Amino acid sequence: MASLPSAVVVGNTLKLDPDFKRHSPSSLSFDKKNYGNSAQLDKSLDPFSLELTEAIAIVKEGNLKVESAAYLPLLQECIGKNSVSEAQTIHAHIIKTGTHQDLFLMTFLVNVYAKCGTMANARKVFDNLPRRNVVSWTSLMSGYVKNSLPEITIGVFQEMLGVGAYPTNYTLGIALNACSLLSDIELGKQMHGFILKYRIEDDTSIGNALCSLYSKRGILDSAIKAFRRIEEKNVISWTSVISACGDNGKPAKGLDFFVKMLSEGVEPNEFTLTAALSLCCVMLALEVGLQIQSLSIKLGYGSNLAVMNSVMYMYLKSGYIREANQLFDAMGTINLVAWNAMIAGHAQMMELAEDGVSAHHSGYQALKMFLRLHQSSMKPDMFTFSSVLNICSSLAALEQGEQVHAQAIKSGFLSDVVVGTALVDMYGKCGSIHGASKAFVEMTTRTMISWTSMISAFARHGQTRQALQLFEDMRLVGVKPNKITFVGVLAACSHSGMVDEALSYFNMMKNEYKIKPVMDHYACLIDMFVRLGRLEEAFDFIKTMDFEPNEVIWSILIAGCRSHGKLELAFHAAEQLLNLNPKDSETYFWLLNMYLSAERWKDVSRVRKMMKVEKIGTLKDWSWMSIKDEVYSFKPDDQLGSMGEIEEFLGDLHERAKTLGYELQTNLEVTDSGEQETTFSIVHDSEKLAVAFGLLNTPNAAPIRINKSISMCKDCHNFAKFTSISTGRTIIVRDSKRLHKFVNGHCSCGGFQQSPLIFPESND
Repeated sequence: MASLPSAVVVGNTLKLDPDFKRHSPSSLSFDKKNYGNSAQLDKSLDPFSLELTEAIAIVKEGNLKVESAAYLPLLQECIGKNSVSEAQTIHAHIIKTGTHQDLFLMTFLVNVYAKCGTMANARKVFDNLPRRNVVSWTSLMSGYVKNSLPEITIGVFQEMLGVGAYPTNYTLGIALNACSLLSDIELGKQMHGFILKYRIEDDTSIGNALCSLYSKRGILDSAIKAFRRIEEKNVISWTSVISACGDNGKPAKGLDFFVKMLSEGVEPNEFTLTAALSLCCVMLALEVGLQIQSLSIKLGYGSNLAVMNSVMYMYLKSGYIREANQLFDAMGTINLVAWNAMIAGHAQMMELAEDGVSAHHSGYQALKMFLRLHQSSMKPDMFTFSSVLNICSSLAALEQGEQVHAQAIKSGFLSDVVVGTALVDMYGKCGSIHGASKAFVEMTTRTMISWTSMISAFARHGQTRQALQLFEDMRLVGVKPNKITFVGVLAACSHSGMVDEALSYFNMMKNEYKIKPVMDHYACLIDMFVRLGRLEEAFDFIKTMDFEPNEVIWSILIAGCRSHGKLELAFHAAEQLLNLNPKDSETYFWLLNMYLSAERWKDVSRVRKMMKVEKIGTLKDWSWMSIKDEVYSFKPDDQLGSMGEIEEFLGDLHERAKTLGYELQTNLEVTDSGEQETTFSIVHDSEKLAVAFGLLNTPNAAPIRINKSISMCKDCHNFAKFTSISTGRTIIVRDSKRLHKFVNGHCSCGGFQQSPLIFPESND
């Protein structure tokens, strides 16, 4: 860690050298007909009246002696054009004519090179200065900070102190900014010590820098204290403290500061407004956000791109997708931030959707937005690609994911570790373990999240050996697993019933990696015992947990008890699940069907009364799939236009499945026709209709990809298994619990279709 000399004199004000006073803005004019020792020039050769290229051409022609002030507008234009080559041409002329002895001009040249991003040139000019003062040192430090070289900045600052130069308030502010970039709070505290010693903490630039430093290190109280000590707070001061509150999870406090700022008559700028709007996004405070939007229009920022993006994102976060679309379409200039916000906003609507079909529609709207971006002149970045790939994962939209993959290759972002990891995750969740493996192997750099994504993909597809081997490879190369990695490992063991291995990895996680088990780890182990029919051990294992079982664990036990005919244990587990979630319709129907199957009519009546009290309606069994970017949805006994054809084809599929050993198991739909009467009817579950529709409307070799709102029942699982044999087609169903991939009569779930073991996101 860097440290500072203990004895440093800090001046409160900057004392300019005579050279700098001579070149103050009020004295930059000169006689346009007299250039010192040079010949007289007519007005056409006046650098102030020429375009930069013309002036450069004249400068190249001869040895005209030009006063140093004449170079300043030319160098300033080099900054505007970010032209290093033209700055170098002017620099050469300065040396040729001997003007390089002018300290003000050469210090300005340091600033020019720094703002053009060539710090090597800036340092070379600095090293050759005829002499140095605090402005020279500060200019060099400022350049290194602006070019994200904070370590060198601190080195220059120490060098400055070492030669006895006196830093100003502005110099210290730059040094504090370097500490922020380095996340070096200890060095920042040393700087703060100097500031306190010389009693300049109330300086505006110092206070702003301190507020930013403490905020970035998560020390909000110190950031606010630094802000409050500022004697003359400017708009940057207020913006800093408002942003600090947002960055540290205190959005309400940030809005309080914003209101106080307005009450004190300080006019916000675009950065203040965007910071305040971001707080409204976090709090979903739409009404306050709309008031800030009105204020921004009043202040002239209504068409400001950053402010418009913030307003649009606020609409998206609040679920006002139509208003966001209108604002987006009305924007004259659209930058990549706006495109990414719209894509992310539509993706968020998937989470807010009332049902799976609506979520699916929102996801495809996000993909259409990405297509519009692709057709525009704007190029996507790694955030765009990773966001879109995550959407494809949620939709199980492999075809669209493959197209995004191709675009990532063309755009050169395939080598980015974030995009590569998103590809692994997308292929794994879309049922293509081959695609996931290929994407993983092709990654040039892998993070812990990359390894975890691939291990989870193998586990999800029932490839236990590959998952465990990859985990050992991960450890071998020195990548430390986290709790999510172990969820994938334990899930792989669970799938194959590897009890000894699972318990060994469980102990490794606790003892070697010091990871405290969470609910997901216990769920994997309980799932394993349940698969093996060791239900008593599963219930005993629950007692070893440090917390009460959650819905996932009770759902695993219900599925296992039903599968192994242990109905009394299943009833107990179902009752416990209802205690946790009395509004879950699927649990009620599980319990109701179990009581119906056992002909326990009193319990049937009791559960039905509970359903009336909780206002539980019919079970929302939906399936949906996309074909050529069109979304098709299905409900039990749905009345489709081509229903006759689907019914006939579904009957044929049933007959073909029966020849292979399939036995139809009727599902019971309970309906009321009176207080004492309950009737039953046989229905086709929604995924059967989807399978039939998909087989009729997709190419012969294409897999059938279906999403389902609830878990698959045993009958539909068997139907899909035998249909994959009779048709030779791969059928992929993602239900509310897990992914089922049926290939030639085998399912990736290992035949335990009702296990609700859910893989958490690998980037958690």
